[in-house]
Amino acid sequence: MYSVTNPATGELIEEIPNSTEQEVRAAIDKVHRGYTSWRRRPVEERAKIVLRAAELFAERSDELAAIMTLEMGKRINEGRGEVGIVVDIFNYYGNNGPALLADEPLKIKGGDAVIRKEPIGALLGVMPWNFPAYQVARFVAPNLVLGNTILLKHASICPRSGVAIEQILHEAGVPEDAYVNIFASSRQVPAILADPRIQGVSLTGSEAAGVSVAAEAGRNLKRCVLELGGSDPLIVLDTNDMEETVKATSTARMRNCGQSCNAPKRMIVLSDIYDEFVDKFTKRVGDYFQPGDPADPKTPFGPLASIAAADEVAEQVEKAVAQGATLRTGGKRIGPGAYLEATVLTDVTPEMNAYYEEIFGPVALIFKADTEEEAIAIANDSPFGLGAAVFGTDPERNRRVADQIESGMVYMNKSGGSQADLPFGGIKRSGMGRELGAAGIEEFMNKKSIRL
Repeated sequence: MYSVTNPATGELIEEIPNSTEQEVRAAIDKVHRGYTSWRRRPVEERAKIVLRAAELFAERSDELAAIMTLEMGKRINEGRGEVGIVVDIFNYYGNNGPALLADEPLKIKGGDAVIRKEPIGALLGVMPWNFPAYQVARFVAPNLVLGNTILLKHASICPRSGVAIEQILHEAGVPEDAYVNIFASSRQVPAILADPRIQGVSLTGSEAAGVSVAAEAGRNLKRCVLELGGSDPLIVLDTNDMEETVKATSTARMRNCGQSCNAPKRMIVLSDIYDEFVDKFTKRVGDYFQPGDPADPKTPFGPLASIAAADEVAEQVEKAVAQGATLRTGGKRIGPGAYLEATVLTDVTPEMNAYYEEIFGPVALIFKADTEEEAIAIANDSPFGLGAAVFGTDPERNRRVADQIESGMVYMNKSGGSQADLPFGGIKRSGMGRELGAAGIEEFMNKKSIRL
């Protein structure tokens, strides 16, 4: 069952039944049939349609943001910001797609060859709830330009986002059989992947979901891209402006109520500035991030996506404290709705669950490191490897530290970002493959070698 429940109040707004097996089979038929014609349309034509989609997303920014606020509690201003990134992504692939798909000439022994960049077929997208538009866009935009078709299963709490995105794409000119939104259940995903007409799957979600989908993809020899969890480290080496550093790092952690895979979840601070950082970070988190109505643009901090999510994070905090962590601020559930106080924990050790698990909510862990080497060791002591950040005043030192961090992305003096022309993805338990940038259009591409 798909349902819309307002996280700010707990009120059930709408329920939508799952697609039937017959409806799922019909949707697969549709996108497979659509692929045969969509792939033959000139890339310039496909790119033009994607550019039109960017215009429509921009025009409907307020509408899409309001849907996100209702479905998963995103603050209205953050929702508008998310749609802005969506517009950038569609513009990027619309403007650059034809060049990215141009033949690549090769000089080979005895002659010449080209690499021709072609689509592979109908793809399944399994999307999460934390960024209902952005994470769809980074999968859909490059693959539509490439010539693949899309069967899209959105998160079960985001049915209205799924419908709105489908409507926009169809209005932009994407054929109805080139992009199909379905209300499939998680239990139906294995059968979809087993269908020989589906050529690949992209999933953004939990580690457990990634393991399940990767197993099915492997069993059926399907390509897959997985963007899973993260427990991103943020190393603070030094600073000329502690207030600004605290503002930047706390804002990055609490954005989207802490529900961002690549948000900095572990602050690792060198010992000479640790006490000052902890005091000021804790004060700002406790003073500024006060919960309120996510539909009010003045609200600095909204609810989590669901009451179940809020309860789970609260239990993680409670367990960490019971195991010996120090609760500096927050940690309490607030009702009604899915609210949890913004939280800061220190003195977390490897013996505690919180040290290695991802806390997907408004909780910051702060660690002390006596040396640069110790900070790097703490950063890498994680099963995840999505993103990371290094804050410091010496660019050369920042790069030296960044080179030693085990992650798919590292940001300097900023954290948790994403942009259309920069590849996004992780290593270790954070997944496989890349989205966005030139790399994002290659994951579901046939690089055909043609010997001339």
